[in-house]
Amino acid sequence: MAHTHSHQHDGYRYSQINLSFAIAVFANFAFTLIEGIYAVFAHSMGLLADAGHNLGDVMGLLLAWGASWLMTRPSRERYSYGYRRSSILASLINACLLIGTSAIIAYESIIKLIHPVDLQEFTIIIVAGIGIIVNGGTALLFSKQDKHDLNIKSAFLHLMADALLSVGVLVSGIVIYYTGWVRLDPILGIALVIAILLGTWGLLKQSVGLLLDAVPAHIDFQKVSAFLSALPQVKAVHDLHIWGLSTREVALTAHLVMPDKGLSDADFYTLNEKLLKDFNIHHVTLQIEKGDHINACFQDKKCGDSAA
Repeated sequence: MAHTHSHQHDGYRYSQINLSFAIAVFANFAFTLIEGIYAVFAHSMGLLADAGHNLGDVMGLLLAWGASWLMTRPSRERYSYGYRRSSILASLINACLLIGTSAIIAYESIIKLIHPVDLQEFTIIIVAGIGIIVNGGTALLFSKQDKHDLNIKSAFLHLMADALLSVGVLVSGIVIYYTGWVRLDPILGIALVIAILLGTWGLLKQSVGLLLDAVPAHIDFQKVSAFLSALPQVKAVHDLHIWGLSTREVALTAHLVMPDKGLSDADFYTLNEKLLKDFNIHHVTLQIEKGDHINACFQDKKCGDSAA
């Protein structure tokens, strides 16, 4: 049996990530407070929807920041894989927060749609314009970070989405100013809720899947199985499992039936490098068997022949 894995330790990289998170959290939380206050005074559901989404993203940034830090912590006797799965919990909690926020915004928007109120268009336009600058600027902080890290990618995409939502609020403010159609604001609030829920569904589905040890979405199970089956001297592959250790690291375990020849240390190293490069699988554990049915691993009956 052999276990191989790959780690990247870059103190400078993590210091840059921490700085990006710190700036993004401070700037977005400050703007969220300002936007929420002005949304109430301006009676704008569009602004309030954007503020609620921003608040959810601030919480998401804090969770992602904490999870990113926990992923760097060393393994413990009790937590032999460290705290990598905290990033999965962070993404799940973030999705739930967004869903809860969306429900509140949808309710308030429906009330305003039935009972419209006068709006302060200039306030809406100015605050939304600031939102474009804040959200767009902080999104750029993550644009040069590791896009393979789902936490980093999620932070970038959420902030860019916020910038686009602010554009929508600004445009609606301008339209309302020239047309006086105040119902456009709650309609926009409902539209933003739908957009948030559509974006959140993917995050929720992926997070639940990772918690249930599903094969990560970017991994093709059949291709990995075929790759292992095609290795020289491999007669069968069974008990193949692929799951996410975190939102960016993938683990694999498998039993390889090799009656004639095993794998050398050099073979294990080459195989590990190939799995990392072609499939982005970081932690690989392989058990080599001779295929003797008298002493065969009982898991081949339980899990089946993965190479089939």
